[in-house]
Order: sequence, then structure tokens, then C-alpha cells
Amino acid sequence: MPRTFWAGLRAGWSGGGTEPLSVTTEILHTYRAPRVVMRRLLGSMAGDDRPEARALVYLLAGCFIIFVGQLPGLLAVPLTAADAPPREALVGITFFSWMFIWPLLFYLLAALGHVMARLFRGKGSFATARMALFWTVLAVSPLMLFRGMVETMIGPGPQLMVADTLVGVAFCALWAISLLEAERPQPG
Repeated sequence: MPRTFWAGLRAGWSGGGTEPLSVTTEILHTYRAPRVVMRRLLGSMAGDDRPEARALVYLLAGCFIIFVGQLPGLLAVPLTAADAPPREALVGITFFSWMFIWPLLFYLLAALGHVMARLFRGKGSFATARMALFWTVLAVSPLMLFRGMVETMIGPGPQLMVADTLVGVAFCALWAISLLEAERPQPG
């Protein structure tokens, strides 16, 4: 078995095995083969003694990366109004929302996604639906870094709208594909 993703590609390996790769490699692989990655993550959940902890780490890491992607834009905002909050308050509120509020909303969204999938004969569980959404948040977080760079360097305009659209489409597509995989009947 090749030790790295790129060495494996050079050797002709497609990455379809069940062995988990590094998180960054899995994120890159998610854009090429999201079903394979989700199948591998769900398979690793079965042998894990704390699968919920891994899913939570994916969610919190993704939320933190998204927060970091928003920092340059927050620091570049001109605070000209007399009653404007200080920059530190904006950063603190944004940090709090991404690390405490958004994770709760993502838990709710994962539960709603699972309930909707059950209406269409989904066979997964709440835990697999959470893994699908939380992995999607982590996988899309590098695009949020890109979006933050566009916002900071170029500012509002058509380029930022394109970046926002790219992030939104990637999130919706990856979550839909991951949720479909998570709600499929598991073999065995």
C-alpha cells in the first residue's frame, strides 16, 4: 500500500480502499470522488470506539478554518461610525458564532437532513447523517479561505459573487452526495 496519496496515484492506485488517508488528502480526494471518501469515512466509523468524537472534530476544525477565512475581511472593515463596535468585539463575536452557534445549527441541519432522507427511504442513522454534513463543512472550508482572500484582496463585486456561488454550489453538491452515501443501506 503506498504511503501517500500522490505516490499512490503514480503507482496506479485509485484510492478506493478502506484505509483512511490523512485529512488533508481526504479533503482533496473529496472533490474528485466524494462517494469513495464518504464510504471510507463511514467504514472507519464502524471500527471506531468514538465515532461521534471524530465527527465533532471535523465540524470544529471546519468551523475554525471558516472563521480564519473571515478574519482578514473583518479586520479590513472601516469602523467610521461613532457607535461602531471595536474590531476586537467583531472578531470575538464572529469566533463565538462559528465555534459555538454554527455547530449547534449544523447538528440541527444534519438531523433535518436525516429525517428528510428517511421520508425517501433512507437507511442511515443520525450519526451517519452528521458525519456526512460535518465532513462537508470541513471539505468546503478551504474554499471559504479562498473566498476570504477574494473578499480581502478584491472586495465586493462580481469576483466575490463568483466565489460565494462556488462555495455554495460545492457545499450543496458535496453534502447531497455525502448524505446519499450515508443514507444508503450499509453492506453486511
